[in-house]
Amino acid sequence: MPQLLLPFLGVVAVLTITPGPDMLLVVRNGLTAGVRGAWLTGLGCCAGISVHATAAVLGLSAILAASADAYAAVRLAGAAYLAYLGVRLLISAIMSGDEPPPDEAAPRPAAGHGTAFRQGLVTNLLNPKIALLFLTLLPQFVTDGEPRLRTTATLAVVFLGLAVLWWRTFSLAIGPISRVLRGRRSRRLLDAVAGCALLAISARVALEGGR
Repeated sequence: MPQLLLPFLGVVAVLTITPGPDMLLVVRNGLTAGVRGAWLTGLGCCAGISVHATAAVLGLSAILAASADAYAAVRLAGAAYLAYLGVRLLISAIMSGDEPPPDEAAPRPAAGHGTAFRQGLVTNLLNPKIALLFLTLLPQFVTDGEPRLRTTATLAVVFLGLAVLWWRTFSLAIGPISRVLRGRRSRRLLDAVAGCALLAISARVALEGGR
């Protein structure tokens, strides 16, 4: 593995920073609830990654890959959850227009800490493509003669470590921006945009036929 570690790190770095539902949730929760909201959402994403990584190391992801029905069930469940989050954000954007103007200087937690973590966790767990990613990616960096289980587990830990580092850095970067966007109008616009984006992603996930 040592000779393949640098290429592996490069691939993981690209995959980690590629935008998707995870990043959308982290950005939304970060801009409305500050660094802690973004960080806890990112930790939830990492917890989901750890589950998928463990399943891949133990060979459980192969069951999902081999069963079209199981894959479709997880995919549709993920699409439904993203749609649920999108609808909630749109409702929040609409209903907040009837609220009295808040104190613009006061912190505005958009979601409880447990909610932020759970959103990141469930979004990851219900994404079957992450399971397939681990199933197909990790074996490519295991060379002949290496203990497959130990090397795969090590690569999974490296992947998870980079994910934690990325989300921590990303959440800290969002902090200064979140302090600027504390107005009610900014939050309504952000919720509306995030809600529409999640609904669009949900529709794409639900309608895709292949893997």
